Amino acid sequence: MERLQKVIAHAGVASRRKAEELILEGKVKVNGKVIKELGTKVSDNDRVEVEGIPLEREEPIYVILYKPSGVISAVKDDKGRKVVTDFFPYIKQRIYPVGRLDYDTSGILLLTNDGDFANILMHPRYEVDKSYVAKVKGIPTREKIKQLERGVMLEDGKTAPAHVKVLSVDKKKNTSIIEIVIHEGRNRQVRRMFEAIEHPVQKLKREKFAFLNLHGLTTGDSRELTPHEVKQLRSLAQHGNKLK
Repeated sequence: MERLQKVIAHAGVASRRKAEELILEGKVKVNGKVIKELGTKVSDNDRVEVEGIPLEREEPIYVILYKPSGVISAVKDDKGRKVVTDFFPYIKQRIYPVGRLDYDTSGILLLTNDGDFANILMHPRYEVDKSYVAKVKGIPTREKIKQLERGVMLEDGKTAPAHVKVLSVDKKKNTSIIEIVIHEGRNRQVRRMFEAIEHPVQKLKREKFAFLNLHGLTTGDSRELTPHEVKQLRSLAQHGNKLK
């Protein structure tokens, strides 16, 4: 189920704000009934008409982007900075990112026009794992690594358990390369977790989203998910993907 104005926007009829105006003006019908409430939700089985014309749903599309650092995880930016949808001028559908990667973080990012799919993957209760590789300042002690694994207290609450592995250390440069796997998606979470143990991130990349990885892609590259991958992601999320 998705909000009516969102469905209209995704069909390419109008922007979401314009869609809201059309609803309030009584120009939208659902199953033959005029709807004027913005909170109304509809499913794929509902017949939606805008100004008497039946809505044609867009074909769903699912893509992976190897997001470069210095790109906004959004469909537009009021400061004119590059956004992730700029990499898909050939896609006619209105796609948007599933979750986000920080401006200064690179790595795997999913984009789609399928709202239900996006909501399943982003919802905290489904616990979809995301794997990051971070270059951090200093060499964390075993106890600090255990802190990350148990969860650290941030201003918005304690983080869930994580998998953490030290991949390498450089004593001369006083830096470490660390892999961390989390299933939450708080704002700048990985960076804040390392700040909490006093080892700030210098460089961050998301290597995996669930079972998906960046193999065969270079920064700025993208590819469509296969139907099997989409089915796997749905199944994985709905049946749980908790850290063991």
